[in-house]
Amino acid sequence: MIGDIHGSFLALTQLLQRADVTTKDQLIFLGDYVDGWGQSPEVISLLMQLKVTHNCVFMRGNHDDLLMSWLKSGEYNELWFNHGGRITTEKYGLLPSDVLQQQIEFLEQLQDYYLDDHNRLFIHAGFTSLNGIHHEHFKRMYFWDRTLWETALAMDPSLTPNNPLYPKRFTHYKEIFIGHTPVTRIGKTVPVRMANVWNLDTGAAFKGPLTIMDANTKQYWQSDPVYTLYPDETGRNE
Repeated sequence: MIGDIHGSFLALTQLLQRADVTTKDQLIFLGDYVDGWGQSPEVISLLMQLKVTHNCVFMRGNHDDLLMSWLKSGEYNELWFNHGGRITTEKYGLLPSDVLQQQIEFLEQLQDYYLDDHNRLFIHAGFTSLNGIHHEHFKRMYFWDRTLWETALAMDPSLTPNNPLYPKRFTHYKEIFIGHTPVTRIGKTVPVRMANVWNLDTGAAFKGPLTIMDANTKQYWQSDPVYTLYPDETGRNE
């Protein structure tokens, strides 16, 4: 599993080498491939290549959805533009039309979530339905929700799944793997588990590294802090 990349092509290539990724590995990307650092088109191009050579699953992140909306309509909101979107629009404005169309098609095919054979859920952000992902009324919550992670953070760690106070949302899945909300907000730069929720957004868009983790063993590898790989850029640290 690979956490939020946010345009950090150099960190992604470094990470794949450090983890010694091979074609035997399944790669699950948790979304937010763009916005932040200045190589979002290169990140998407690399993901498209990996899709051909590897067994890959690609989640849709909120930033990916915002980019796709802009690419199709030319419209954007100021909040996105000022939180990574500006540099992304500049870079995408330089792409040849055929390359641009290929990247739009890739973004259109991103998945909202992935549930594996071990009942492990992989999703960018979360879901709001107490009955699980298949009962979600607000589909955009798959890549916008923060209440799943906030609930996990606020929980009494002594609660067990058979306790009536244990959040029902968590009981449907063996484990839930997310990105979306950087763990740097709680002073961490490594994957964090709360209840049965693992957060792999280790702050690559800001001052943290990019992370890849083995879902089975929980071993993880990290890039250098991404800002050190882009000394002439600010990422989303403005």
